[in-house]
Amino acid sequence: MRESSIQICPVPTEQQPVIEYESLKESWFFRWATLEKGDFWRKIAWIWGIGWVMASPIAAASFPPEKRLLGFTLASNLGAGLILGLILLQLYLGWRYVSDRLSKETIFYEESGWYDGQTWPKPPEMLTRDRLIVSYQVAPILQRLIRTTGILALLMMGDSMVWLCL
Repeated sequence: MRESSIQICPVPTEQQPVIEYESLKESWFFRWATLEKGDFWRKIAWIWGIGWVMASPIAAASFPPEKRLLGFTLASNLGAGLILGLILLQLYLGWRYVSDRLSKETIFYEESGWYDGQTWPKPPEMLTRDRLIVSYQVAPILQRLIRTTGILALLMMGDSMVWLCL
């Protein structure tokens, strides 16, 4: 019986792209991007709310709410948007990294440390499997994160436009 080329992969298990994908999908933070639509937007709203609470004392120092409520609100919104934007960026970069590792024809890995990097060409069946994972699992997640970031950018631009009209 012939052994599958996937079974004789010299890449350490934890550095195999499909294992990295599974780890990312199960991690506490990166799993947020895989949640159902309602749960995902609830997380986004929570993060924005926490960001607003963190940004509002800074905004209050510059724009006392009792005197300049609109300036305070806009500054708090922009601060919360910045925090949410950084969270979305981290999510995007993690999923993008895994997408790139899955899509490539070769796997770069380290046998024992940073100084002995190797590459291993993926056999056709592994490459096909990995690219199917990208197409049907990872690409929709990346698109969701891009759309969410776009919505956030539009909201922040709207706040900025109101700010300029003050």
